[in-house]
Amino acid sequence: MFNSKPAENSMILIVINTTSTLGVLFEYLRGFGFKVMVASDGESALSTVEHIKPDIILLDVVLPGIDGFETCRRLKASETTRHIPVIFITAQANTVDKVRGFALGAVDYITRPIQSEEVLARLKTHLTLQHLQLTLAEQNTRLQAEIAEREKLIEELDAFSHTVAHDLKNPLGVTINYATFLQKYFDKLSPDELKNRLDLIARNGQKMNNIINELLLLASIRTEEIDSQPLEMAEIVAEVQSRLAFMIEEYEAKVLTPETDWPVAWGYGPWVEEVWTNYLSNAIKYGGQPPCVELGSTIVEGGLVQFWVRDNGRGLTPVEQSQLFIPFTRLSQANVEGHGLGLSIVQRIVEKLGGAVGVESEGVPGRGSTFSFTLPQSNPKTES
Repeated sequence: MFNSKPAENSMILIVINTTSTLGVLFEYLRGFGFKVMVASDGESALSTVEHIKPDIILLDVVLPGIDGFETCRRLKASETTRHIPVIFITAQANTVDKVRGFALGAVDYITRPIQSEEVLARLKTHLTLQHLQLTLAEQNTRLQAEIAEREKLIEELDAFSHTVAHDLKNPLGVTINYATFLQKYFDKLSPDELKNRLDLIARNGQKMNNIINELLLLASIRTEEIDSQPLEMAEIVAEVQSRLAFMIEEYEAKVLTPETDWPVAWGYGPWVEEVWTNYLSNAIKYGGQPPCVELGSTIVEGGLVQFWVRDNGRGLTPVEQSQLFIPFTRLSQANVEGHGLGLSIVQRIVEKLGGAVGVESEGVPGRGSTFSFTLPQSNPKTES
């Protein structure tokens, strides 16, 4: 980022070979709070700006060795110095020098004999202009970044809304159909038939509630500022199993957890619980018959802990694996049953916590798939 200081306290490089003029300017400008560097020739000036970048340069046209024009040309040819304003010092009424100086990128000129008050006025003018230009450029950069972020958000929300509408349509339709059926035949149904249909309504209502919760979770991921804490993973996993107790019982699933303590990782408990819930529910739903799901962890390189869920389902082909963790903007392209939306949110959570998601599968029935996510072993904020 370029220097955007106001005129006072700015650094000026004076490149001039006239000792008497240099002495007067040096003391005069120092008296107004400027920091002043000096160089007696073009080569020295170019060497100086390699190490210390001035805010503006006063450059004499006539110098020993390479002249002021060549010095200016080299300054403007360099990416690191081309932004520095150059004011030429030239002979009185030398129009050719003035035009050539502007052509090389100079912003102004001062004619001899030099008047200190004029030098001060021109320096302040161009330092102020530079400050305004750089401020405008920085604001424009921020604005462009905000526009890009908003466009990305709009694109993601559009894709998300289509996905949510699609996912809500089926359970909502089933709920409406069964509710209408009960309204019409309520008095003709046996208690068992009535209970069966009410259970289906409740189950589809829960599906819709889960979709809404995913939407709320996505919103919190984008906006909520969280502090990572050491995670009690055993407690989190136990809570997930409690939440999915009905599903575990319904599918007669066997869930195996480590006999040893979980390694400590850093993260945000409520979000990590949602990651485990998504992984475990998918493993039960799409596992073997009956599902056998193993949970575990592995210390990996980079100061990370990898947590994983392994099922005994049919496995996933390479093409199916490539369609799992996809951006929200591509959710409509995903055709892997039961995945896509939830896993996209999982990926967003884990990446915001400083980790990564993954899946491994040989695509062999019975050998299943292993879904994983990594989290830092130490506080990410202390590492940054």
